[in-house]
Amino acid sequence: MNRRHFFARTAPVLGVSALSPSLLAQAATPAAPGAAAADATPAAVTKLTGRIKKGLKFNMVKEPDLSLVDQFKMLKEVGFDGTELRTEDHTALKSFSEAIDKSGLEVHGIVNAANPDLETAVKFAHDVGASSVLFVARYDQKRPLMESWTETQATLRKGLAAAEGYGVKILIENVWASFLISAFDMERYVDEIDHPNFGAYFDIGNNVRWGVPEHWIEVLGARIGKLDVKEWDERKHRSEGLGAGFGSELGDGTIDWEEVRKALVAIDYEGWAAAEVTGGNRERLADIARRMDLVLGLV
Repeated sequence: MNRRHFFARTAPVLGVSALSPSLLAQAATPAAPGAAAADATPAAVTKLTGRIKKGLKFNMVKEPDLSLVDQFKMLKEVGFDGTELRTEDHTALKSFSEAIDKSGLEVHGIVNAANPDLETAVKFAHDVGASSVLFVARYDQKRPLMESWTETQATLRKGLAAAEGYGVKILIENVWASFLISAFDMERYVDEIDHPNFGAYFDIGNNVRWGVPEHWIEVLGARIGKLDVKEWDERKHRSEGLGAGFGSELGDGTIDWEEVRKALVAIDYEGWAAAEVTGGNRERLADIARRMDLVLGLV
């Protein structure tokens, strides 16, 4: 299989037009009494309806009084299509399989982080019906850069032998590890491995420290297998410090979500988008689902 056809998409391109993040939030708010008719009608928004399945990391769920089955049912009720577990959850395979069957909520992926034991993660993904394993390539800054490059690629190639057998994809995520900090680094890294079961798990919010999300999307194209969704606020970053950039809710920061949506439409992206933000109870999770609808143009 030619790598350039990896994750090929066939959905038609939708119409696009500009809308700022602040106006996006206003789109869900009724117009004030007496407002002009023009003001009551928000500008058109690029839609990803029908292209995106909405997910979240399961460790965001904070409802300890609910059984596992009821937690899964709750996620479906508040608007999520699926969730992601972690590799260490494989010891509770029977319980998670029951929750999937009784709730109808999908487990679409396994988060393996930097664990080199990709085979266990891939097997677990297969057992719960997930399509991907998320992997983080770490950079040992006390050693030459290319040693981390070649060693992490060797780990991935070993895992990909299992992934191919189970029909699971391994997707490398862009994180704050000072590694793969350019879209062209990620492009080269993925292309050197050149495997139909390998691609990028693109984190929109993590990206802003290193670049512009829509520009990365344009470069990576069909290499993107799935999306992580979080906000970034450059105003808080500048006034409160680096980590504070993640302090705003989805849609309230400085990411230009309209440009992100247009870039995803342009590469014909279809697939999962998973929230990776501070979780909470049912009400908090419902709000995250609503905000995902707004920033991804799902309503």
